[in-house]
Amino acid sequence: MKHYEKVFYYIAGHRRGWVFSSSDLIYKFARKEADTSLKYLVKKGKIRRINRGLYDYPKYSDLLNQNLSPDIDQVARAYARKFNWRIEISGESALNILGISTQVPGRYVYLSDGPNRSYDVLGTTLEFRKSALKGIGFKNKESSLLIQGLQSLGKAHITQEIIKKLRLQIDPKLYNKILKDAKVTKIWIYEIIKEVCHEEEL
Repeated sequence: MKHYEKVFYYIAGHRRGWVFSSSDLIYKFARKEADTSLKYLVKKGKIRRINRGLYDYPKYSDLLNQNLSPDIDQVARAYARKFNWRIEISGESALNILGISTQVPGRYVYLSDGPNRSYDVLGTTLEFRKSALKGIGFKNKESSLLIQGLQSLGKAHITQEIIKKLRLQIDPKLYNKILKDAKVTKIWIYEIIKEVCHEEEL
């Protein structure tokens, strides 16, 4: 098997939608091998270059007959791994990803312990803002999305309709992990997360 085939097999193993940099490959492959393979795979259309040093294995829509836009949360986490930052999504951006905000976002904001940075991701702005990251430490990104989103909305604005919408965004297989993860958050937020992570009776 040629080296670029090995690299692509490794990338494909993370499934479509994965966003990564060469830093994610150097533990498995030599740097030169990884870099030459990435150039070749981009040229062949196997992967997509979405910014300098950042790539994805794009999801494809048969309906639209084209690749879908990159998963912005995956992009943010790829940058965090690349630069060894800790990050936390902002409340407003969490609401967009969870489908609660009706505004079409042109900008996603993440809090970071790294420097202030801004990137253009195929027409969408991804901004990192330096912050103390008081709420960081959640093992699952879904926990972070829910907690930051609910915090941004505020207790008074949480309705049963919003709880139902949030439930549709969360894989039931993650309920127990999220509940365990979110125990450290505010009581009112945790009580709402318990409602979200509750199996509805048929």
